[in-house]
Amino acid sequence: MEDLFLKYQKKLAATPSGFVRDFMDEIDWRNRLIGIKGARGVGKTTLLLQYAKTRLDSNAKSLYASLDDFYFKRNRLYDLAEKFVREGGHVLLLDEVHRYADWSQELKNIYDDMPELKIVFTGSSIIHLSRSKADLSRRAVLYHLHGLSLREFLTIRANFSHPAIPLDVLIAHHESLAGAINDKIKPLQYFQNYLRLGYYPYHLENEETYLIKLAETVNLLLETDFPALYGITYATVDKVKTFLAVIAESVPFKPNIQKLSDQIGLTRNALLEHLHNLQDADLLHLLHKKALGTTRLQKPDKVFLSNTNLAFALNFRPPNIGTLRETFFVSQVRPKYKVEYAEVGDFWLNNRYTVEVGGREKGFVQISGIADSLVVADDLDIGTGRKIPLWLLGFLY
Repeated sequence: MEDLFLKYQKKLAATPSGFVRDFMDEIDWRNRLIGIKGARGVGKTTLLLQYAKTRLDSNAKSLYASLDDFYFKRNRLYDLAEKFVREGGHVLLLDEVHRYADWSQELKNIYDDMPELKIVFTGSSIIHLSRSKADLSRRAVLYHLHGLSLREFLTIRANFSHPAIPLDVLIAHHESLAGAINDKIKPLQYFQNYLRLGYYPYHLENEETYLIKLAETVNLLLETDFPALYGITYATVDKVKTFLAVIAESVPFKPNIQKLSDQIGLTRNALLEHLHNLQDADLLHLLHKKALGTTRLQKPDKVFLSNTNLAFALNFRPPNIGTLRETFFVSQVRPKYKVEYAEVGDFWLNNRYTVEVGGREKGFVQISGIADSLVVADDLDIGTGRKIPLWLLGFLY
Protein backbone atom coordinates (compact mmCIF):
# COMPACT_ATOMS: atom_id res chain seq x y z
CA MET A 1 0.00 0.00 0.00
CA GLU A 2 2.96 2.30 0.57
CA ASP A 3 3.66 2.26 -3.19
CA LEU A 4 0.10 3.43 -3.83
CA PHE A 5 0.56 6.31 -1.38
CA LEU A 6 3.78 7.36 -3.13
CA LYS A 7 2.11 7.29 -6.54
CA TYR A 8 -0.81 9.28 -5.10
CA GLN A 9 1.45 12.01 -3.73
CA LYS A 10 3.26 12.34 -7.07
CA LYS A 11 -0.01 12.59 -8.97
CA LEU A 12 -1.39 15.09 -6.49
CA ALA A 13 1.68 17.31 -6.81
CA ALA A 14 1.38 17.27 -10.61
CA THR A 15 -2.36 18.00 -10.65
CA PRO A 16 -3.19 21.51 -11.92
CA SER A 17 -5.68 23.53 -9.87
CA GLY A 18 -5.88 26.72 -11.95
CA PHE A 19 -8.88 25.61 -14.03
CA VAL A 20 -11.48 23.51 -12.22
CA ARG A 21 -14.65 22.60 -14.09
CA ASP A 22 -18.01 23.80 -12.76
CA PHE A 23 -19.00 20.14 -12.65
CA MET A 24 -17.08 20.03 -9.36
CA ASP A 25 -19.85 22.13 -7.77
CA GLU A 26 -22.65 20.02 -9.23
CA ILE A 27 -21.62 17.01 -7.15
CA ASP A 28 -23.02 16.64 -3.66
CA TRP A 29 -19.80 15.58 -1.96
CA ARG A 30 -21.63 14.79 1.29
CA ASN A 31 -22.67 11.40 -0.09
CA ARG A 32 -20.62 8.44 1.11
CA LEU A 33 -20.48 6.59 -2.21
CA ILE A 34 -20.12 8.76 -5.32
CA GLY A 35 -19.53 7.60 -8.88
CA ILE A 36 -18.34 9.73 -11.80
CA LYS A 37 -18.66 8.18 -15.23
CA GLY A 38 -17.68 9.56 -18.60
CA ALA A 39 -15.92 8.84 -21.87
CA ARG A 40 -12.21 8.17 -21.97
CA GLY A 41 -10.30 11.45 -21.98
CA VAL A 42 -12.98 13.84 -20.65
CA GLY A 43 -11.02 14.53 -17.45
CA LYS A 44 -12.38 12.16 -14.78
CA THR A 45 -8.95 11.46 -13.25
CA THR A 46 -8.07 15.15 -13.12
CA LEU A 47 -11.38 15.96 -11.46
CA LEU A 48 -10.86 13.22 -8.87
CA LEU A 49 -7.39 14.49 -7.99
CA GLN A 50 -8.52 18.12 -7.98
CA TYR A 51 -11.21 17.15 -5.49
CA ALA A 52 -8.53 15.67 -3.24
CA LYS A 53 -6.27 18.68 -3.69
CA THR A 54 -8.80 21.50 -3.28
CA ARG A 55 -11.83 20.15 -1.41
CA LEU A 56 -10.69 17.58 1.13
CA ASP A 57 -10.10 18.63 4.71
CA SER A 58 -6.38 18.46 5.51
CA ASN A 59 -7.19 16.19 8.43
CA ALA A 60 -9.00 13.66 6.24
CA LYS A 61 -6.58 10.89 5.31
CA SER A 62 -7.15 9.98 1.66
CA LEU A 63 -5.76 7.53 -0.86
CA TYR A 64 -6.03 7.45 -4.66
CA ALA A 65 -5.65 4.23 -6.63
CA SER A 66 -6.33 3.32 -10.24
CA LEU A 67 -7.83 -0.15 -10.45
CA ASP A 68 -5.80 -0.99 -13.53
CA ASP A 69 -2.65 -0.72 -11.37
CA PHE A 70 -0.52 -3.88 -11.14
CA TYR A 71 -1.14 -3.79 -7.38
CA PHE A 72 -4.60 -5.23 -8.03
CA LYS A 73 -3.23 -8.20 -9.93
CA ARG A 74 -2.10 -9.54 -6.55
CA ASN A 75 -4.41 -7.77 -4.08
CA ARG A 76 -8.15 -7.44 -3.57
CA LEU A 77 -9.80 -4.03 -3.44
CA TYR A 78 -11.72 -5.05 -0.31
CA ASP A 79 -8.48 -5.92 1.51
CA LEU A 80 -6.95 -2.56 0.55
CA ALA A 81 -9.96 -0.70 1.92
CA GLU A 82 -9.96 -2.74 5.12
CA LYS A 83 -6.26 -2.04 5.75
CA PHE A 84 -6.71 1.64 4.85
CA VAL A 85 -9.51 2.00 7.43
CA ARG A 86 -7.44 0.24 10.11
CA GLU A 87 -4.69 2.80 9.52
CA GLY A 88 -7.10 5.72 9.98
CA GLY A 89 -8.16 6.28 6.36
CA HIS A 90 -11.23 8.39 5.62
CA VAL A 91 -11.57 8.88 1.84
CA LEU A 92 -10.79 6.31 -0.85
CA LEU A 93 -10.53 7.64 -4.42
CA LEU A 94 -10.80 4.86 -7.00
CA ASP A 95 -10.12 5.41 -10.70
CA GLU A 96 -11.06 3.17 -13.64
CA VAL A 97 -13.21 0.82 -11.57
CA HIS A 98 -14.51 -0.98 -14.67
CA ARG A 99 -11.01 -2.39 -15.16
CA TYR A 100 -11.43 -4.49 -11.99
CA ALA A 101 -13.50 -7.65 -12.47
CA ASP A 102 -15.64 -7.60 -9.32
CA TRP A 103 -15.70 -3.86 -8.71
CA SER A 104 -19.43 -3.52 -8.04
CA GLN A 105 -19.64 -6.43 -5.57
CA GLU A 106 -16.57 -5.33 -3.63
CA LEU A 107 -17.70 -1.69 -3.52
CA LYS A 108 -21.05 -2.85 -2.14
CA ASN A 109 -19.29 -4.91 0.54
CA ILE A 110 -16.92 -2.07 1.44
CA TYR A 111 -19.83 0.37 1.68
CA ASP A 112 -21.82 -1.97 3.92
CA ASP A 113 -18.94 -3.18 6.12
CA MET A 114 -16.98 0.08 6.56
CA PRO A 115 -19.44 2.90 7.32
CA GLU A 116 -16.61 5.21 8.40
CA LEU A 117 -15.16 5.22 4.85
CA LYS A 118 -16.16 7.56 2.03
CA ILE A 119 -15.59 6.33 -1.54
CA VAL A 120 -15.46 8.32 -4.78
CA PHE A 121 -14.96 6.26 -7.93
CA THR A 122 -14.71 6.88 -11.65
CA GLY A 123 -15.51 4.57 -14.52
CA SER A 124 -16.34 4.26 -18.16
CA SER A 125 -19.46 5.99 -19.45
CA ILE A 126 -20.86 2.55 -20.28
CA ILE A 127 -21.11 1.33 -16.68
CA HIS A 128 -24.66 0.95 -15.34
CA LEU A 129 -25.13 0.62 -11.59
CA SER A 130 -28.45 -1.17 -11.89
CA ARG A 131 -26.99 -3.70 -14.35
CA SER A 132 -23.80 -4.41 -12.40
CA LYS A 133 -23.31 -7.70 -10.58
CA ALA A 134 -24.20 -6.07 -7.28
CA ASP A 135 -26.94 -3.46 -7.46
CA LEU A 136 -25.29 -0.24 -6.29
CA SER A 137 -28.13 2.02 -7.39
CA ARG A 138 -29.54 2.33 -3.85
CA ARG A 139 -26.12 3.12 -2.40
CA ALA A 140 -24.20 5.18 -4.95
CA VAL A 141 -24.98 8.54 -6.50
CA LEU A 142 -23.75 8.51 -10.10
CA TYR A 143 -22.79 11.62 -12.09
CA HIS A 144 -21.95 11.90 -15.79
CA LEU A 145 -19.00 14.06 -16.84
CA HIS A 146 -19.17 15.30 -20.43
CA GLY A 147 -16.41 16.84 -22.52
CA LEU A 148 -15.58 20.53 -22.51
CA SER A 149 -18.26 22.93 -23.67
CA LEU A 150 -17.31 25.88 -25.87
CA ARG A 151 -17.62 28.07 -22.77
CA GLU A 152 -15.08 25.95 -20.87
CA PHE A 153 -12.80 25.82 -23.91
CA LEU A 154 -12.75 29.64 -23.96
CA THR A 155 -11.89 29.68 -20.27
CA ILE A 156 -8.83 27.52 -20.97
CA ARG A 157 -7.72 28.92 -24.31
CA ALA A 158 -8.64 32.60 -24.00
CA ASN A 159 -8.71 33.09 -20.22
CA PHE A 160 -12.33 34.23 -20.59
CA SER A 161 -14.60 33.27 -17.71
CA HIS A 162 -18.40 33.36 -17.93
CA PRO A 163 -21.04 31.44 -15.97
CA ALA A 164 -23.20 28.85 -17.71
CA ILE A 165 -26.46 30.26 -19.06
CA PRO A 166 -29.79 28.43 -18.49
CA LEU A 167 -31.63 27.63 -21.72
CA ASP A 168 -34.72 29.81 -21.15
CA VAL A 169 -32.54 32.75 -20.12
CA LEU A 170 -30.38 32.29 -23.20
CA ILE A 171 -33.39 32.25 -25.54
CA ALA A 172 -35.09 35.23 -23.89
CA HIS A 173 -31.97 37.42 -23.65
CA HIS A 174 -29.63 36.11 -26.36
CA GLU A 175 -29.10 39.52 -27.98
CA SER A 176 -27.83 41.24 -24.83
CA LEU A 177 -25.89 38.16 -23.71
CA ALA A 178 -24.13 37.77 -27.06
CA GLY A 179 -23.44 41.49 -27.21
CA ALA A 180 -21.85 41.54 -23.75
CA ILE A 181 -19.70 38.50 -24.56
CA ASN A 182 -18.58 39.97 -27.90
CA ASP A 183 -17.53 43.16 -26.13
CA LYS A 184 -14.92 41.08 -24.26
CA ILE A 185 -14.02 38.31 -26.67
CA LYS A 186 -14.92 37.22 -30.21
CA PRO A 187 -16.11 33.60 -29.81
CA LEU A 188 -16.22 33.03 -33.57
CA GLN A 189 -12.43 33.43 -33.66
CA TYR A 190 -12.17 30.26 -31.55
CA PHE A 191 -15.19 28.38 -32.85
CA GLN A 192 -13.59 26.39 -35.69
CA ASN A 193 -10.72 25.40 -33.42
CA TYR A 194 -13.20 24.10 -30.85
CA LEU A 195 -15.05 22.07 -33.46
CA ARG A 196 -11.81 20.32 -34.38
CA LEU A 197 -10.05 19.82 -31.05
CA GLY A 198 -11.88 21.44 -28.13
CA TYR A 199 -14.03 18.71 -26.62
CA TYR A 200 -11.48 16.52 -24.82
CA PRO A 201 -9.09 18.30 -22.41
CA TYR A 202 -6.04 16.31 -23.50
CA HIS A 203 -5.82 18.42 -26.66
CA LEU A 204 -3.67 20.68 -24.46
CA GLU A 205 -0.90 18.08 -24.44
CA ASN A 206 -0.22 18.25 -28.18
CA GLU A 207 -2.57 19.69 -30.79
CA GLU A 208 -0.63 18.14 -33.68
CA THR A 209 -1.24 14.56 -32.56
CA TYR A 210 -4.62 15.12 -30.88
CA LEU A 211 -6.83 13.63 -33.61
CA ILE A 212 -4.55 10.59 -33.92
CA LYS A 213 -4.75 10.04 -30.15
CA LEU A 214 -8.52 10.50 -30.22
CA ALA A 215 -8.91 7.82 -32.90
CA GLU A 216 -6.65 5.52 -30.84
CA THR A 217 -8.75 6.23 -27.73
CA VAL A 218 -11.93 5.21 -29.55
CA ASN A 219 -10.20 2.06 -30.76
CA LEU A 220 -9.03 1.24 -27.22
CA LEU A 221 -12.53 1.78 -25.85
CA LEU A 222 -14.02 -0.66 -28.35
CA GLU A 223 -11.28 -3.27 -27.98
CA THR A 224 -11.01 -3.28 -24.16
CA ASP A 225 -14.11 -1.80 -22.51
CA PHE A 226 -16.71 -3.36 -24.80
CA PRO A 227 -15.53 -6.98 -24.39
CA ALA A 228 -15.08 -6.50 -20.63
CA LEU A 229 -18.45 -4.87 -19.96
CA TYR A 230 -20.66 -6.43 -22.63
CA GLY A 231 -19.06 -9.87 -22.88
CA ILE A 232 -18.76 -9.70 -26.67
CA THR A 233 -16.11 -11.43 -28.77
CA TYR A 234 -13.35 -9.63 -30.65
CA ALA A 235 -15.00 -10.71 -33.90
CA THR A 236 -18.09 -8.78 -32.82
CA VAL A 237 -15.90 -5.83 -31.82
CA ASP A 238 -14.58 -5.72 -35.39
CA LYS A 239 -18.16 -5.57 -36.68
CA VAL A 240 -18.98 -2.75 -34.24
CA LYS A 241 -15.90 -0.84 -35.45
CA THR A 242 -17.05 -1.29 -39.06
CA PHE A 243 -20.52 -0.12 -38.02
CA LEU A 244 -19.08 3.01 -36.36
CA ALA A 245 -16.96 3.77 -39.44
CA VAL A 246 -20.06 3.59 -41.66
CA ILE A 247 -21.92 5.95 -39.32
CA ALA A 248 -18.99 8.39 -39.08
CA GLU A 249 -18.98 8.75 -42.88
CA SER A 250 -22.74 9.23 -43.08
CA VAL A 251 -23.90 11.37 -40.13
CA PRO A 252 -26.35 12.90 -39.58
CA PHE A 253 -27.67 9.50 -40.38
CA LYS A 254 -31.19 8.09 -40.78
CA PRO A 255 -30.48 4.40 -40.26
CA ASN A 256 -31.82 1.66 -42.50
CA ILE A 257 -31.45 -1.13 -39.96
CA GLN A 258 -32.11 -4.04 -42.30
CA LYS A 259 -29.63 -2.78 -44.90
CA LEU A 260 -26.97 -2.20 -42.22
CA SER A 261 -27.67 -5.61 -40.71
CA ASP A 262 -27.05 -7.30 -44.06
CA GLN A 263 -23.98 -5.16 -44.77
CA ILE A 264 -22.21 -5.70 -41.44
CA GLY A 265 -23.34 -9.21 -40.55
CA LEU A 266 -25.18 -8.52 -37.30
CA THR A 267 -28.80 -9.36 -36.54
CA ARG A 268 -31.27 -6.49 -36.36
CA ASN A 269 -31.58 -6.71 -32.57
CA ALA A 270 -27.79 -6.95 -32.10
CA LEU A 271 -27.31 -3.93 -34.33
CA LEU A 272 -29.82 -1.87 -32.36
CA GLU A 273 -28.25 -2.97 -29.08
CA HIS A 274 -24.81 -1.89 -30.26
CA LEU A 275 -26.20 1.45 -31.41
CA HIS A 276 -27.30 2.05 -27.83
CA ASN A 277 -23.99 0.72 -26.50
CA LEU A 278 -22.16 3.27 -28.67
CA GLN A 279 -24.40 5.99 -27.27
CA ASP A 280 -23.68 4.80 -23.72
CA ALA A 281 -19.99 5.04 -24.60
CA ASP A 282 -20.46 8.72 -25.52
CA LEU A 283 -19.60 8.05 -29.15
CA LEU A 284 -23.08 8.60 -30.58
CA HIS A 285 -26.26 10.55 -29.93
CA LEU A 286 -29.47 8.77 -30.94
CA LEU A 287 -32.50 10.97 -31.59
CA HIS A 288 -36.09 9.73 -31.56
CA LYS A 289 -39.32 11.47 -32.48
CA LYS A 290 -40.88 13.61 -29.79
CA ALA A 291 -43.56 12.22 -27.49
CA LEU A 292 -42.52 8.61 -28.08
CA GLY A 293 -41.12 6.32 -25.43
CA THR A 294 -37.84 4.63 -26.37
CA THR A 295 -36.43 1.18 -25.81
CA ARG A 296 -33.08 -0.33 -26.70
CA LEU A 297 -34.75 -2.28 -29.51
CA GLN A 298 -36.37 0.78 -31.09
CA LYS A 299 -34.79 2.22 -34.21
CA PRO A 300 -33.61 5.83 -33.74
CA ASP A 301 -34.84 8.38 -36.26
CA LYS A 302 -31.47 10.08 -36.58
CA VAL A 303 -27.91 9.33 -35.45
CA PHE A 304 -25.14 11.82 -34.70
CA LEU A 305 -21.58 11.47 -33.47
CA SER A 306 -21.45 12.66 -29.88
CA ASN A 307 -19.18 15.62 -30.65
CA THR A 308 -17.55 17.38 -33.59
CA ASN A 309 -13.99 16.29 -32.72
CA LEU A 310 -14.95 12.70 -33.54
CA ALA A 311 -16.08 13.83 -36.98
CA PHE A 312 -12.50 14.92 -37.71
CA ALA A 313 -10.82 11.96 -36.00
CA LEU A 314 -12.89 9.19 -37.61
CA ASN A 315 -13.12 10.58 -41.15
CA PHE A 316 -10.57 10.57 -43.95
CA ARG A 317 -12.08 13.69 -45.52
CA PRO A 318 -13.18 17.02 -43.98
CA PRO A 319 -16.64 16.79 -42.39
CA ASN A 320 -19.58 18.55 -44.00
CA ILE A 321 -20.22 21.98 -42.45
CA GLY A 322 -23.93 21.24 -42.01
CA THR A 323 -23.05 18.06 -40.14
CA LEU A 324 -20.68 19.97 -37.85
CA ARG A 325 -23.31 22.59 -37.05
CA GLU A 326 -25.96 20.07 -36.10
CA THR A 327 -23.51 17.89 -34.17
CA PHE A 328 -22.28 20.92 -32.22
CA PHE A 329 -25.87 21.87 -31.37
CA VAL A 330 -26.72 18.40 -30.05
CA SER A 331 -23.45 18.05 -28.12
CA GLN A 332 -23.91 21.38 -26.31
CA VAL A 333 -27.61 20.96 -25.54
CA ARG A 334 -27.88 17.31 -24.57
CA PRO A 335 -25.85 17.33 -21.31
CA LYS A 336 -28.51 19.55 -19.70
CA TYR A 337 -31.62 19.52 -21.86
CA LYS A 338 -33.82 17.17 -23.87
CA VAL A 339 -33.34 17.17 -27.63
CA GLU A 340 -35.40 15.02 -29.99
CA TYR A 341 -35.94 14.46 -33.70
CA ALA A 342 -38.50 16.76 -35.32
CA GLU A 343 -40.58 16.04 -38.41
CA VAL A 344 -40.58 19.78 -39.20
CA GLY A 345 -37.34 21.64 -38.53
CA ASP A 346 -34.20 19.91 -37.30
CA PHE A 347 -34.82 19.43 -33.58
CA TRP A 348 -37.51 19.46 -30.90
CA LEU A 349 -35.84 21.07 -27.89
CA ASN A 350 -36.82 20.64 -24.24
CA ASN A 351 -40.43 19.71 -25.06
CA ARG A 352 -41.11 23.23 -26.32
CA TYR A 353 -38.95 24.69 -29.10
CA THR A 354 -38.79 23.74 -32.78
CA VAL A 355 -35.24 24.48 -33.93
CA GLU A 356 -33.74 24.88 -37.38
CA VAL A 357 -29.93 24.93 -37.55
CA GLY A 358 -28.05 26.48 -40.48
CA GLY A 359 -25.70 29.12 -41.79
CA ARG A 360 -25.75 32.87 -41.39
CA GLU A 361 -28.50 33.38 -44.00
CA LYS A 362 -30.78 30.68 -42.62
CA GLY A 363 -34.38 31.87 -42.44
CA PHE A 364 -37.74 30.71 -41.08
CA VAL A 365 -39.26 29.34 -44.29
CA GLN A 366 -39.20 25.72 -43.15
CA ILE A 367 -40.65 26.48 -39.71
CA SER A 368 -42.89 29.45 -40.51
CA GLY A 369 -46.07 29.61 -38.49
CA ILE A 370 -44.80 27.23 -35.78
CA ALA A 371 -45.06 28.56 -32.24
CA ASP A 372 -41.82 28.77 -30.24
CA SER A 373 -39.70 28.18 -33.33
CA LEU A 374 -36.05 29.23 -33.41
CA VAL A 375 -33.31 29.52 -35.99
CA VAL A 376 -29.83 28.80 -34.65
CA ALA A 377 -27.34 30.25 -37.14
CA ASP A 378 -23.62 29.76 -37.63
CA ASP A 379 -21.16 32.57 -38.48
CA LEU A 380 -23.26 35.10 -36.59
CA ASP A 381 -21.82 37.26 -33.80
CA ILE A 382 -25.15 38.51 -32.46
CA GLY A 383 -28.65 37.37 -33.35
CA THR A 384 -31.98 39.15 -33.40
CA GLY A 385 -35.50 38.14 -32.45
CA ARG A 386 -35.89 34.37 -32.78
CA LYS A 387 -32.56 33.98 -34.57
CA ILE A 388 -29.78 32.95 -32.19
CA PRO A 389 -26.04 32.57 -32.89
CA LEU A 390 -24.96 28.93 -32.86
CA TRP A 391 -21.85 29.56 -30.75
CA LEU A 392 -23.97 30.87 -27.87
CA LEU A 393 -25.43 27.39 -27.34
CA GLY A 394 -21.92 26.48 -26.22
CA PHE A 395 -22.58 28.44 -23.01
CA LEU A 396 -25.33 26.13 -21.71
CA TYR A 397 -22.97 24.12 -19.48
